[in-house]
Amino acid sequence: MPLVSSRYQIFFSQAGNNPPKIQDFKRRLMDENTFTENFNNQRWPSKTFLCYMVERLDDENTATPLDEHKGFVRNKGRDEPGEPCHAELYFLEQIRSWNLDRNQHYRLTCFISWTPCYNCAQKLTTFLEENHHISLHIFASRIYTVDDSGSHQSGLRALQARAGITIMTSEDFERCWVTFVDHKEKPFQPWEGLEVKSKKLCEELQAILRAQQN
Repeated sequence: MPLVSSRYQIFFSQAGNNPPKIQDFKRRLMDENTFTENFNNQRWPSKTFLCYMVERLDDENTATPLDEHKGFVRNKGRDEPGEPCHAELYFLEQIRSWNLDRNQHYRLTCFISWTPCYNCAQKLTTFLEENHHISLHIFASRIYTVDDSGSHQSGLRALQARAGITIMTSEDFERCWVTFVDHKEKPFQPWEGLEVKSKKLCEELQAILRAQQN
């Protein structure tokens, strides 16, 4: 079963409607190599990592971080035991397990190594439509383009109507590094070509989001 890690617990989760099983554990963060291998926007990793954090918004629109709901998930690939499952679906499973108070308002922020595929974008959109007390902003390292039909583009456009979608800049990579990586007090070091690639991907994403649906 795939690992779903939070700062204070590890969740061993399986696909389906069953709630995650929770095992108390010490604080856990992503190691440096995992971050670099999966979030470096010059690379093409086969895995998807999704880091998430939750804030409660009060009446003055000030945010209170909920550190118990901070962590990361990754997809389960075809080469692993059991049914494959995308990181976004494990993320949705996590959110549902929190039972966030519908009388409060929450802001979810995600840093993800690939933008959602069409199916995941649709499921995220449906979830947000059904849960108006939750807002979502996604910062993505790269654009998922495996689907030759281009359906991922329409999925992103539908999701944009309910969530913010942005390509990660150097500042976003640094924020992800500081928040989710066991960096041992080392500062984030931008890799060569980061900003150039980020700008190119940003232009590509904006073109996708502006395009008219057929």
